[in-house]
Order: sequence, then structure tokens, then C-alpha cells
Amino acid sequence: MNKIKIIGRFLVVTILLSVTSSLNQSCTSLEEELFSQVTTDDFFQDDNQFISALGSGYTSLYGFMGDFYAAQEVSTDEVIVPQRGQDWFDGGHWIRLHRQEYKSDDPIPNGTWNFLFGGVNTCNRLIFTFEELNAPGSEAFIAELRALRALFYFWLLDTYGNVPIVDQFDVPADYAPATSDRKDVYDFVEKELNESLPLLSDAADLSTYGRMNQWVARVLLAKLYLNAQVYTGTAQWQKALDQCNEVINSGNYSLTPNYFDNFKTDNGSSPETIFAIPYDQVFAQGNNLVMRTLHYSSQATYNLTAQPWNGYCSIQEFYNSFDDTDVRKASFLVGPQYSSAGTPISDPGYETNDPDGPEVNFTPEINEHFPNTLRQAGARIGKFEFALGATDNLSNDMPIFRYADVLLMKAECEWRLSTGDPLALVNEIRSRAEVPALGVLTPEDLIAERGRELCFEAQRRSDLIRFGKYNDEWDFKPVTDPHVNIFPIPKNQLDANPNLKQNTGYN
Repeated sequence: MNKIKIIGRFLVVTILLSVTSSLNQSCTSLEEELFSQVTTDDFFQDDNQFISALGSGYTSLYGFMGDFYAAQEVSTDEVIVPQRGQDWFDGGHWIRLHRQEYKSDDPIPNGTWNFLFGGVNTCNRLIFTFEELNAPGSEAFIAELRALRALFYFWLLDTYGNVPIVDQFDVPADYAPATSDRKDVYDFVEKELNESLPLLSDAADLSTYGRMNQWVARVLLAKLYLNAQVYTGTAQWQKALDQCNEVINSGNYSLTPNYFDNFKTDNGSSPETIFAIPYDQVFAQGNNLVMRTLHYSSQATYNLTAQPWNGYCSIQEFYNSFDDTDVRKASFLVGPQYSSAGTPISDPGYETNDPDGPEVNFTPEINEHFPNTLRQAGARIGKFEFALGATDNLSNDMPIFRYADVLLMKAECEWRLSTGDPLALVNEIRSRAEVPALGVLTPEDLIAERGRELCFEAQRRSDLIRFGKYNDEWDFKPVTDPHVNIFPIPKNQLDANPNLKQNTGYN
């Protein structure tokens, strides 16, 4: 019976490619109807079989680095995808995304919607299956799936605000759920997490790596409460602080001494990771950041098996927000680039007006957003290790929740509540980064430190919105109206379901 890993290098959660030989099926990928023949007589006899069945719920996360990641990053001051001549125009939607001029028929909002509701649907299907089987011990696994579904709904809440709440799988073929208000979606996420928490595992080891345990649920609750004022109009700083304290006081997590150990190829053992998506270049594909950010000729730098696409880079203003002594500034690739043998790499298609010449030299400066951005312009995303010989799918696990984030969330809550010692928490983060301690703490310090610590981890959009900075002007982006703080409901979803309601400000 074939099994494949979905937890990076650890055999913790597996996908059963054939449920059992007694089903007399060949080994194929998991299909929607796979469980229709399963009974408690031939499956779900122990925890390992439940865990195997859970696999497809977690594989739904593999699409994280696609359109969803783009929506959270390219719409901010961290990432831009400039038009380099004929490359990366794609009808102008990348330009609109960074300028926050996105439309309901743009591909990124629709792809993000499909990714998130695809995860919801898979969780609903598995919950329905477990409930129908009513097997002994299934309650904890149903709670785990409810918590995972709450994660997808948290992202829907944050990204679109007003979305339909679908919590069942056995619905009529013509089922067309209506849009729920953002406050109702917030309440649903809170209820699902609070009701699931007592049944979730409190283990924080390889047995729960990449899975929804109590600590992941608590961080998700902290995130929910941290942004409660944005979502509902009512702040919940104390509730967010309480959840952060639960995680911190558990003693399960700590800062790793080397910041970049969190992002190396084999990063599954970091004591800082609370929840990660475990990618693998063969068995768990989807982390293609290497392709999106590196220059075409960077293939020779890392002996990559495929040629990168020369897209994602950072704007100069954000790059310059890092002190030169900040170890985290190595999250960017700048300057002359070399092959794995140490010789300069060149760009045979360089522009004759590029002052850096044919040899590839990543400059923080970007000459223009469109239509003719220089092919070497823009600091590239180098935070995640690009292993020599890597494929177009990296094996680096993507950290979704890190202990450093919890410390910074606690600092923010304490600062807003005028309690505790938030300055000490921020300086703990800065100490690892080898930058001087702050003497006072301002809101500008808090949002800037979150940006430096959590850059390129899909946290920036919600942070900027919470601090009232998302609509500000920055490089290549004008001041925008607050209606863009949530994305439009995709047009093709509206066309397919007349009960959906478009968000204010969009057609």
C-alpha cells in the first residue's frame, strides 16, 4: 500500500493512496467518492487510519503559495510584480493588484476564492464522512477538521469580509448559499475554534507537526481577536493577549538562535514553528517562490532544474526600512549575481539602457512599474533557502504561525492596553536580528518591526490594514479608498450564484 509524506521530511500525516487492499482498487489519488465504500468494518479501526484520511484536508493547503499568497503580498509595500516588457503584463492585473485597483474579474481574487472554498469543501466532505461512519474516537478528528476549516474561513473573513457560511457537505445540487455579513463569519470562526479546542491535541511535537493542535488554534484565535476591530468594529485586545499568553506560557516554543533556520530547506525542526505547510519537491508540491522571484539567469546560480520567471521583487522603500546591520536584511537578494561556480551570470536579453550592463546585478531601485521595468531591477526575495539543484517546487516548509509573531502580537496588545512590558518583547526580537534596542515604542515601531520580522510570510496585508496604513501612498501606488481593504467577490462566482452579494465599491 503506497503512502506519501505530507509533513515535509516527517512521516506524521500521510495520504493513503489506496484505502485498503480489500477494496480491490488500484493505488490512485484520493477522489471525492473514495470513502463511499468505507465502513468501520474495514477502515477507521485506529488513529493511524483516521490520520491517513485527514490527509486530503491538509493537502488543500498546498495552494497557499499561489493566488492567495499573491493577494496578501503583491497588494502591499513588500512585493511588486513589475511589467518587464512582454513579461508579467497579463492583462494588467499584476499592476492593478499592487496599486489596489483590482476588479471582480481579475484572476487573483477568483483563484484565491477557489483555493479557500476548495479547502472548506474538503473539510466539509471529511467531516460528513466521519460523522456518517460514527466510528469510535472520531470526535477528536472531527474537531481537528473543524479547526482546519476555521483557518480557511479566517482567511476568507480577512480577504473578502462577507462570504457565505457553508458548514455541511450533503447539500442539494442546486444549493446556492447567500452571503453572510462579516460579523457573522467572525462569530462562526470564533465558535468553531472554541468548540474544537478542548478536543484538540495539546502535543507540540512531530505527531502534530503541520496539524491543527491546541496551540495552532490558540494562535488563530489570537489573530482573530487581534483584528476584531477591523472585522466587527469592536476591539478584543485582551482576548488576543490571553491567547498569546496561553501559547507563550506553554513553554512549547522558543526563538531559534539563527533567524534563517526558520526558512531553510530542512526547516521542519525549528522550535519556533507553531504551524507550517509542509512542502516537498516531489510529494507536496506548490511552493514555487523560486520561480516567481529569481531572474531567468539565476538558474545557473542554484543549478535549478527549471528557468525562473523574473517576477516578484520588493520595492526600494521597504528594502531601505532595514538597517544595514539587521541580519534580516539578508531576506533580500541584491547586488551582482554569480553562478554556482563563482563566475558572474549574464542576461543575454538585457536592455541597452540598463546602466548595470549585461551582468546580472539586482538593484533595490526600480526604474518604473510598467511597461519597461529593467530586467535586473528590484531586490529579490531571498528569505527562503534555494537549495542547489532545486526543482521548480521547493521542499521548504512554509511557516504560517511562528513564535516570533506571537511575541509581537503580545507586544502590540500590551501596548494598546497600556499594560505589561511591550518594549521588552519587541527588543527581544530585535536582539536576535542584531539591531539596537528601542528606547520607546510607537505604533510606527510596531508595524515596522512586524514588517521586518515577518516579511514575505503573507502577514503584511492584514497588518497594514489593522494599523491604518494599507491605503497610504508608497512606491508605484497611490492613496486608495478603504473599500479595497477587502477584495471583490469574483464575478464568475456572482454569475454562478445569484444569492451572493458584491462587496461595497465593486461592480
